[in-house]
Amino acid sequence: MGRGRIEAFSDGVIAIIITIMVLELKVPHGADWHDLVSLWPVFLSYVLSFIYVGIYWNNHHHLFHTVKIVNGNVLWANLHLLFWLSLTPFTTAWMGENHFEALPVAVYGFALFMCGVAYTILLRVLLANHPEDSMLAQAAKGDRKSLLSVIAYATAAVIAFLVPYLSFAIYMLVALVWLVPSRRIEQMLGGERS
Repeated sequence: MGRGRIEAFSDGVIAIIITIMVLELKVPHGADWHDLVSLWPVFLSYVLSFIYVGIYWNNHHHLFHTVKIVNGNVLWANLHLLFWLSLTPFTTAWMGENHFEALPVAVYGFALFMCGVAYTILLRVLLANHPEDSMLAQAAKGDRKSLLSVIAYATAAVIAFLVPYLSFAIYMLVALVWLVPSRRIEQMLGGERS
């Protein structure tokens, strides 16, 4: 099975996730600045989640450009990732609507943690289907950023019960670290961009 079908399906699901998130943004119930400013937690949550979904889409895109073999295990691992990503609109809305209260911030972090775990599982399943000298294996060598991100999500989810805003700051910091895609994959793909 080729990679095109899994990429197209994943792109569609991610587009729907972003659509649901933007539909959760409600218009203020007034026409002055105070009404608009009162929605800052909702908007800030949306911006962070939009960035995260974009990061996963970008990395998924790069990852699948290194893939040659897709089988049933890869399909299930990819669906596992998409499941956790599909919870983003819910966790985003809950956190924003409740102005960064402890439990919603912790649940948001748990969802980020599970997205990180699911992406790692997908990568491991893909690596099991490719030789050690493949572009995928070379691109995945020495990847510490993924492990550190998962640890940061778990830590921030626990910290949320003590200092929710610190947890949110950790989520933002991890997102900033991921804004630049892997240079190794970029270099390996070279002119093979689509």
